[in-house]
Amino acid sequence: MKRLSLAVLIIALVFVVSGPVFAVNNDTFVDIDMGNIDSLDPHFQYDSASAEIVANVYENLVQFKPGSLTEFEPLLATEVPTIENGLIQNDGRTYIFPIREGVLFHNGNELTPEDVKYSFLRALIQDRSGGPVWMLYEALFDVGTSLKSISTELVGVEDPKELTPEQSAKVYAYLEKAIELDGNNVIIHLAEPYPPFLSILARNNGVSAILNKEWCIEVGDWDGQPTSIAKYHDPTKEADPLYDKMNGTGPYKLTEWVNGERTVLTAFENYWREPAKIKTVIIRTVDEWSTRKLYLQRGDADSVYVDAQYLSQVEGMPGVNVIKGLPRMANTVGIMNFNIVTEGNPDVHSGKLDGKGIPSDFFSDIHVRRAFSYAMPYDIFIEEAVQGMGQQARGPITAPLLGFDENSPTYEFNLEKAEEEFRKAFDGELWEKGFEITLLYNTGNSERKNAVDMLKYFVEQINPKFKVNVRGVQWSTYLDNLVGGKFTLGFMGWGADYADPHNFVVPYMRTDGAFGGVKGENYINWARENADPLINEAAVTVDPARREEIYKELQSLAIEQALDIYLYQPEAHYVFRDNVKGFVFDPILHPGLYFYDLHKE
Repeated sequence: MKRLSLAVLIIALVFVVSGPVFAVNNDTFVDIDMGNIDSLDPHFQYDSASAEIVANVYENLVQFKPGSLTEFEPLLATEVPTIENGLIQNDGRTYIFPIREGVLFHNGNELTPEDVKYSFLRALIQDRSGGPVWMLYEALFDVGTSLKSISTELVGVEDPKELTPEQSAKVYAYLEKAIELDGNNVIIHLAEPYPPFLSILARNNGVSAILNKEWCIEVGDWDGQPTSIAKYHDPTKEADPLYDKMNGTGPYKLTEWVNGERTVLTAFENYWREPAKIKTVIIRTVDEWSTRKLYLQRGDADSVYVDAQYLSQVEGMPGVNVIKGLPRMANTVGIMNFNIVTEGNPDVHSGKLDGKGIPSDFFSDIHVRRAFSYAMPYDIFIEEAVQGMGQQARGPITAPLLGFDENSPTYEFNLEKAEEEFRKAFDGELWEKGFEITLLYNTGNSERKNAVDMLKYFVEQINPKFKVNVRGVQWSTYLDNLVGGKFTLGFMGWGADYADPHNFVVPYMRTDGAFGGVKGENYINWARENADPLINEAAVTVDPARREEIYKELQSLAIEQALDIYLYQPEAHYVFRDNVKGFVFDPILHPGLYFYDLHKE
């Protein structure tokens, strides 16, 4: 038998687990993750799996300095605007960004200021339901503003998809005033000073990613015309031209995407900085923990997603490096839908209050929400499901942000109180008839499965007429159910887009938030009167003491009304092979990786 050369031996290190075969060497990084990707469109996506791909393929004007969430470095801009360098003017209402020259998109086109302007306007026009573009609208215009509100105010058309070409041109002219070009400078005008503005523009926030105008138009995206807003506003996911296509200026370009199976990124050789050391990144989707563990043990993966409950199985594993105890501005919360779409929805069963299902307004009853909140064993979950790596959440706002108080009231695990609340629900009718409901979790996420399993077990202990089922679905289906109103109750995580409590109360509590906005009419009616005014006031309040007072009031209101099940604020952790070097923790991108930082020894 011939002896293999070293080169052949390296190439022979291949995956032996079922699935496509890829060579593993120092130029290739294999990341075994779970959950599929929602969209590759940086202005549409709003989830961590998609954000990881976007952050490696696209770039923004600025980025955070490594290890900081308050200091910035230039990226596609050559300078970070400050008052001192004269690039912040007009009392904080004007930001000037000199655009870097000689930067190429992956298709070979050169970056221009016109691309930057197009990217912002394209995001503002798309403004998909439940998406991330609210951040841009709040900064550039007024708190609570959206394309819908601008269209209504300017031309009296509530749905921008119904704008005539003439009406569209008027709306476009209003939007365009916020973004001005002056030679190689892009000048952005804000309605009012907005301190988190640079954070919104930083890398890892896809809403501010820069696209190539010419390429976007070629693949069928917004044509750049003022009269065509109706055609390109709020597309469905698969109808979005950039759903499965990418063309950025980042260190990696998209080579292959088979959603639910694998994503392959290749280092961009004409990248404006030094090309990435890792030449090929392969992200495999493997929902089952035992299979992910096998990849790690055999050295066929450089990093794997490990739920906190399984960390003890990899700590001490030869050749493996576990990094944990990292501070995170994130939380995991049980979202309860106040108006569930019952038609064609198996998770509501009969869809009625008849003991065989649940009605659409099941969670509109505050006693139902409080009962589920008391039935959640918070301490048990934190100790057993996540190995003590976190603390019970005290509302939507996380530590250490303004408004968080470690002594504020919250729910305890108390089945007696849960029973009291269930007996009050629907004037006692729910207790007499019982119910059947199916709770969801996204497959591969053991923490969320544990959370719904625990709820199932303890709720069913309270009354033999209560039946709780648990069903796992793919991540994209999970999101589709949420946005489509079919979500009953399931756990979701929210990581900070930027370091401010506004970034937590908006998604969870405001009527246009990622979670609040999809809870249905009953929630929206309540929040419009009780939550929205406080949230909007806090966003424009200059006095820190008053701002803190408002956020504490919102935190208290969320608990009092049991708007969600505030489970826990986690700590971050990563698992690598020990030859992986260069890792820099980024609490905004977590749990994703910025592969440009990494290399292998």
